[in-house]
Amino acid sequence: MTNSIAIGSDHAGYDLKERIKTALSSLFTSIEDMGTYSSDSVDYPDFAHPVASAVENKQHPFGILICGSANGVAMTANKHQGIRAAICWKSEIASMARLHNDANILCIPARYLTEEEAFDIVKTFFSTSFEGGRHANRVNKISC
Repeated sequence: MTNSIAIGSDHAGYDLKERIKTALSSLFTSIEDMGTYSSDSVDYPDFAHPVASAVENKQHPFGILICGSANGVAMTANKHQGIRAAICWKSEIASMARLHNDANILCIPARYLTEEEAFDIVKTFFSTSFEGGRHANRVNKISC
């Protein structure tokens, strides 16, 4: 497991983000919360860009983004070079995103998961390593 992560959400993901931060606090030496800081309505790119930038610039090796469907934060994060943001709604998807795609940002759809499901996805994502091999060539073709 990595030492630090960046995390961010919009208003729809705020409560889950706070619970994930608490659950992960013993596993990471640093969890940088890049907002939002309440459940008041906000624009998801305002929080997805800073998380993606932190991973892109290697301030953190991984990030977590949370919004209602995870689509908006994933679309935003994937505009950054070297970012491979994956929407994960099951632990099996999280495993494959890391194993075959070397995903570096986990995007969670807060409105469609229980807290237990989300925690299982996070645990799976961070405990799975990139397999490399034949997948490395494919991953190397992702960036423009």
